[in-house]
Amino acid sequence: MHAIDPGATAWLLISTALVLLMTPGLALFYGGMVRSTGVLNMIMMSFVAIALVTVSWLFVGYSLVFGEDIGGVIGGLEHVGMVGIDPTTVHGQVPELLFATFQLTFAIITAALISGAIADRAKFSAWMIFVPIWALLVYAPVAHWVWNPNGWIAQLGVLDYAGGLVVEIVSGASGLALALVLGPRLGFKAESMRPHNLPLVLLGVGLLWFGWFGFNAGSALAADGMAAAIFLNTLVAGCAGLLGWLLVEQKRDGHPTTFGAASGVVAGLVAITPACGTVSMTGALVVGALAGIVCSFAVGWKFKFGYDDSLDVVGVHLIGGIVGTILIGLLATEMMTGGASGLLYGGGFAQLGKQILAVIVVGLYAFAASYGIGKLIDKTFGFRVSAEDESAGIDFALHAETAYEHGVLGHGPIGGQKPGPFPHLMEKPSDD
Repeated sequence: MHAIDPGATAWLLISTALVLLMTPGLALFYGGMVRSTGVLNMIMMSFVAIALVTVSWLFVGYSLVFGEDIGGVIGGLEHVGMVGIDPTTVHGQVPELLFATFQLTFAIITAALISGAIADRAKFSAWMIFVPIWALLVYAPVAHWVWNPNGWIAQLGVLDYAGGLVVEIVSGASGLALALVLGPRLGFKAESMRPHNLPLVLLGVGLLWFGWFGFNAGSALAADGMAAAIFLNTLVAGCAGLLGWLLVEQKRDGHPTTFGAASGVVAGLVAITPACGTVSMTGALVVGALAGIVCSFAVGWKFKFGYDDSLDVVGVHLIGGIVGTILIGLLATEMMTGGASGLLYGGGFAQLGKQILAVIVVGLYAFAASYGIGKLIDKTFGFRVSAEDESAGIDFALHAETAYEHGVLGHGPIGGQKPGPFPHLMEKPSDD
């Protein structure tokens, strides 16, 4: 039995809080990106994911991922309800309860990310059904394959330090599946659907970037030199992603935008997530810059191919995750990995081939399983709101609330609507 390291435990406690903060940050990021009549619903989809994934993870999910391996495919059920894990149980040099909570925050944000692909048109009740089922049938198996030392992808030697496969590709592929199940928003391609609040978008990105240091550097599970290198790589990639995206905008559109800057940061951070513990600082610069450039073009594919990925989950998270995961096969250094090297560092094609195989398998599984779950819910309960509710605005239709009483950018309460659940807030002030 290993002793608990106070330094590592303190760092992981902080990192866990940072990663949890990313989901409210994502809620603000997504909330600013939608139209003003759907901002509350968008935020709620992230917040309810925290509760739903937490319950499913602590009762079953953690055991499926980190329980005793069954054929390299899934974990056993010995830790259902966290049985056998108490404050004295150690995982490496940290309490296992803390490790389980840290891993929980990854599952939470992965589920929340999917919501951006179906913004402005999904039933909240259907989303609440989808999330826990998806967490157990999609996220848990993939996390076991990659992060359980006995998982088949881990045994193959695939490198994914902090979640390029498990978080980014899974969320992007799952988001694409649900976008196809629900179909495009009313007015897709015909109407302008610009972000209604760019300051909110930038605030959300700031919180995401802040939390991402815990996401990546916390995965070292220690307060050491590796955590420091990963911390720097995370900063560098976010900056490079921002610059890469703005470069494309300047060349293509003639002006850099604040929305492009925010999207570029996220693209860089997405791509460095799998590579943060495998590439040098120079490699992180390349990973971030390429992700910013590639993703800035990928977000436009939805108009070409006709799938309505509302908030670019596919273009940023799926494509960014693919870029970062595959670049490990080119840029990994033995100094960081302790063994494997990428093609450009003398490692040959072996690691590159493994990374590509994992990308294909994980992407296809996440897409197929999520499509099946989404289609089943759609056939039984219905996954999409009515056209009337979608046109009127889903905040009022689903939650009996509006974010902006007097409207923003022309979007406000629909004429003839009854007050929401707080009529006293709508009373005229007295003459006194």
